[in-house]
Amino acid sequence: MANRYWFLLIFLGAIWGSAFMFIKIATPDLGPVFLVNIRLFIAGLMFLPILLQSKYLKLLRSNLRNILFLAVINNALPFTLFSYASLFSSSNMLAIFNGSTAIITAIISVLWLKNKISRIQFIGVLTGLIGIIVLANPTNIYTTLTASISCILAASCYALSANFIEKYAFKTNAVVLIGWSLIFASLILIPFSLFNLPSQFPSTQTIFSVLWLALISTGLAFFGYIRLIEKIGAVKTSTVAYFIPIFGVIWGYIFLQEEISSRILSGMILIILGIIFTNRQYEKHKRIIN
Repeated sequence: MANRYWFLLIFLGAIWGSAFMFIKIATPDLGPVFLVNIRLFIAGLMFLPILLQSKYLKLLRSNLRNILFLAVINNALPFTLFSYASLFSSSNMLAIFNGSTAIITAIISVLWLKNKISRIQFIGVLTGLIGIIVLANPTNIYTTLTASISCILAASCYALSANFIEKYAFKTNAVVLIGWSLIFASLILIPFSLFNLPSQFPSTQTIFSVLWLALISTGLAFFGYIRLIEKIGAVKTSTVAYFIPIFGVIWGYIFLQEEISSRILSGMILIILGIIFTNRQYEKHKRIIN
């Protein structure tokens, strides 16, 4: 793989890793639902000029069921769960839990799609699960049990979406799936946002965080993600999952002064090892769009 694609992979991991820090900053001011709604709406607007082109517009109706499923399961629900969890957890914990998506994806693929995994992949799943247990333990002072469960449910949503795509939408254009699912997710959340409006005008820091989440961590990042899929394929692109927890911990330490404890470090290492082992051979058969 060319160096420029490695650079883009690492850059994408850094951007997605930063999202959890900005979620942690913005959620207390705006609330989980309203924050996610604004984030998805602005990001969707970035895709709209492309989606309204005739070659993409004609694909909307034939893929509407898949788009609506992903709008809820891959966008609205997990984004909201992670935002809710940020109220009771450090941002680095959110990023590490997000890394468990690859582990859960493998488990669902075996149970639902009847995919087979090798011994090394099975070890990877067990290693990742141990990492999750280390972090989700009620004695962990950096998160609550409620926040841990919310993060694991959010990661499970991403994992379910990945398997859904493999089963039902493997050949669907990525721009159509991602772009329209962002737009429909924002529309679905509007009624819920009306009952969860912020009580005061947000701070400058919160506004900047929302714009970063929408324009950079969602809009720009998804464009980069699609670009990588087109150039190096979905399998190699999925290795971005290795970098997200690492950057999430780094940004939380630098900008939010979050402690990197031995528990956080050990849990992150176990989950990353789980991702690496789980993706061995298994990744040859998977085509994942997160």
